[in-house]
Amino acid sequence: MTQIHLIGFCILIVYPQVMVRFTVLASGSKGNASVLTAGRTRILIDAGISCRELFRRMMLVDEDPATLSAILITHEHADHINGLAVTARKLGIPVFFTEATHRAWVRQLTPRKRMTYADWLAEQRRLKAEAEFNATLAETNNETSIGLSDAEALESEEALDAAQELVEEELAETAAAEEAASQPNRIPSRAENPAWLPTVEYFTAGVPFTLGDASISPFTIPHDAADPVGFVFEAEGVRLAIATDLGYIPPNVKAALRNLDLLQIESNHDLEMLRDGPYPWSVKQRVLSRVGHLSNDATGEFLENEYDGGATYVILAHLSESNNLPDLARVTAERALSNHASLLSNRLLIASQHEPMSSIRF
Repeated sequence: MTQIHLIGFCILIVYPQVMVRFTVLASGSKGNASVLTAGRTRILIDAGISCRELFRRMMLVDEDPATLSAILITHEHADHINGLAVTARKLGIPVFFTEATHRAWVRQLTPRKRMTYADWLAEQRRLKAEAEFNATLAETNNETSIGLSDAEALESEEALDAAQELVEEELAETAAAEEAASQPNRIPSRAENPAWLPTVEYFTAGVPFTLGDASISPFTIPHDAADPVGFVFEAEGVRLAIATDLGYIPPNVKAALRNLDLLQIESNHDLEMLRDGPYPWSVKQRVLSRVGHLSNDATGEFLENEYDGGATYVILAHLSESNNLPDLARVTAERALSNHASLLSNRLLIASQHEPMSSIRF
């Protein structure tokens, strides 16, 4: 509430402090990141650009990276996590994932060699033959050691010691692997895993949780990732939602995107540009699928027929640079929103890949 104080003959007007602020730092196929400030809590949503670029863009919009409280991840695709590890380590802040998303991200950074059954069988035969040979060699050395010179005996003993060390190392590695497999929730240390993070926290789609001064409701979205989610944030009576990277809008997403003050929604591609564009046919099929990305037309249809029109701001996000144009996305959305008098056209915004948006304040 605005307060007025009389000081002598001067009137001092104290305006309420801006408590909720939202800034899109990058949005598109080359990287995604946004910052939400809710009271004393500042959350980075996705870290799909490098740490250095992330910090640079935050400073451009007067956001101090050192004040970030946590990082929240929607899914493990590269354009959402490229700068994650470096950023989290540099700031020493926790990262929030679904458990499936975290495991998928770890697998990306620590891939394991896969072996066919034929290769596995051949490897087992080799190890068995090697073990039999070593046993025979050890028995022969024991029988002939009496007749060996001191130098020969020492050399034979050193060889056996070296072989024993190799066996012990292999046994230790096997034991470590078995222990890790028996503890699926264990977070490897920094020395063990390039995916080491200062702190990892898990959330579950459909289960609200609190992060500082923000209430967060994650919801499942249809996308070709391990466990992708969108988010609804609520703080100081303000509701914001992020829904990008989804092939279509199912009922649970429609329900989540109601009674909002700000909606960030995907408008990824123009159908004709995608069909005539440079992508291989397999990639085009993926984008067009029900676990791909929303077209301008699909977003427009949602805004016209399903959206309640209550948000002050609608941000069109994750535009493809190869298969879309900002003007095409804007025209389609404006046409769809023409029946919603409560939403003025100058509050329809386009998120950019290459520069941060001006902060939206509530």
